[in-house]
Amino acid sequence: MSNLLLVAVLSRLKLVTASDTDAALSKALGVSPQTLSSWKVRNSIPYSLCVDLAARQGISLDWLLMGEGPQLRQADIPAQHQAWEQQHLAQLRSLNPGDLQVILASVQDKLRLDQLERQVDELTRHLGAST
Repeated sequence: MSNLLLVAVLSRLKLVTASDTDAALSKALGVSPQTLSSWKVRNSIPYSLCVDLAARQGISLDWLLMGEGPQLRQADIPAQHQAWEQQHLAQLRSLNPGDLQVILASVQDKLRLDQLERQVDELTRHLGAST
């Protein structure tokens, strides 16, 4: 795997896991930061990890590994959503790179907020169960 491809895959893994740092990504993937660092040195990410994550998240492996096609597996997307997605993908493709960066940052912020909300809910349930 080339270094550019590895960086792109790690970036998509961060997006899927709503991680903004390597430390957060390693935690989300259930591996140590040293393991993640060794992947970078070897320019290699375990394929089985990507397959498992894609299956759990309903993510397309083509998108995760190659950056091609839609993020979600087509079978997991309702027909009306597919049409909506295609329309908006065409609009996104017409934007300049700076605008795309702003949109990506907003999406990443939203994913982080969603992850934090899930963590708060989990902690609330855990605290409620222990009292």
